[in-house]
Amino acid sequence: QRAKYVAVDFITSSVAWFLYNIARYNFGGILIEGQGFTSASSFLLSANVLTGQVIFPLLMLGIYYLSGYYSEVFRKSRLQEFVTTFASTLVNTLIIFFVVLINDVISVRSYNYELILMLWGVTFAFVYLGRCIITGLALRRIHNRRWKFPTLIIGAGKNAVDFVTRLQSLKRSLGYDVIGYVTIPGDDDSHPADLPTYSLGAIRQVCADRDVKEIIMLPTRIDPTVVMTTVNQLLSLNRPIKVSPDLYGILMSKVRMNNIYGEPLIDISVSNMSASSLCIKRVLDVAISIVTLIILSPVFAVIAIAIKRGSKGKVIFRQERIGYHNKPFMIYKFRTMCEGAESDGTPQLSKDGDERVTKLGRFMRKYRIDELPQFWNVINGTMSIVGPRPERQFYIDQIVNVAPDYTLLHQVRPGITSLGMVKYGYARNVEEMVGRLKYDLMYMENMSILNDMKIVIYTVKTVITGQGL
Repeated sequence: QRAKYVAVDFITSSVAWFLYNIARYNFGGILIEGQGFTSASSFLLSANVLTGQVIFPLLMLGIYYLSGYYSEVFRKSRLQEFVTTFASTLVNTLIIFFVVLINDVISVRSYNYELILMLWGVTFAFVYLGRCIITGLALRRIHNRRWKFPTLIIGAGKNAVDFVTRLQSLKRSLGYDVIGYVTIPGDDDSHPADLPTYSLGAIRQVCADRDVKEIIMLPTRIDPTVVMTTVNQLLSLNRPIKVSPDLYGILMSKVRMNNIYGEPLIDISVSNMSASSLCIKRVLDVAISIVTLIILSPVFAVIAIAIKRGSKGKVIFRQERIGYHNKPFMIYKFRTMCEGAESDGTPQLSKDGDERVTKLGRFMRKYRIDELPQFWNVINGTMSIVGPRPERQFYIDQIVNVAPDYTLLHQVRPGITSLGMVKYGYARNVEEMVGRLKYDLMYMENMSILNDMKIVIYTVKTVITGQGL
């Protein structure tokens, strides 16, 4: 479905650009200015125009991606589709005009304004028409029950049963094809006999065997500890996890509603950040990380030599952490401790005067130099530049017992730096990890590109002043 949108966007953008070039020739007075074009066909087949016919539709696709339009492909809001298309085609028009077309030699300068409106108008009209057709067909197939998405209901009590009954009574389907219930602690087992019941431990296998696309959580008894523990297990399945607005309000103290038809559900597997902001954040993360690694590569070489000369062991330290959607990944750092610092296999946090930390390691920790290899984690998609700091499973299990809402941090990629790091600093025990949590949750509720920039600035200040310890 996403490929359909991309292909149609490229085709409609290409058609719009072709039609614009015809208007550009007729309005621009190119023959009068003596640029050597004897006819419209000679202009349209010129090298520059043909090159633009390929490049500009691709450029437009890049802007469409940054707008977040391709993030959700099956249940699009008609209004959101209109607004996103309106804004993204306008941005495309302004970029193309002011970067490329403003230098066109035009006999009547006022034609510039007409050309801008014409480029935007024809682009918006064709792109929006193509998108409307695809979206309309998809929604029609969902409402007519031709397209159904295998769905598991977490909870087997009265709430879950009532919800499924309401779904099945809707004249227009929402696409949820309930294939069974999953029991969780505290719920009564009152599901209908015609649907199977699974244990929470079997859910991963069920998702694989039945190709489950979505998960809806509807416990009868709302115990925040049980709910958060369950969410923590569900996030690793990498599937949308939806809850009712009342449960979302209890968990997050904030309600967002996108669907006003049928049963409004809220996806808690994603952050509060808009789709467009998430796309822009990811592009900026990768671009900044690539540039940083290239510029600092000579510095990395010097650090590597210094680490090798200072103590025995590897230059790069690898350690498993838990990241986005509760998935484990390997984090990379410059080694700051003696080799075999956790030789007995028990995780140990660093503390003041820790004898395991080398002399060079103490300096690198003070200025956060040991974190620099994590820009590679950003490029490979396991981390972001700004986001909650990732922890090891050993400590997460202890944190969740005290603060179940820690689970919510797994909605986003962990970061090299975070609000918790700049406001609280390193944590030397579980109690301090819980104390730092409030800052990370605050960040989650206020995620934006602007706040990321502020955190980066605070981090640079921390590095320069040597306040890393």
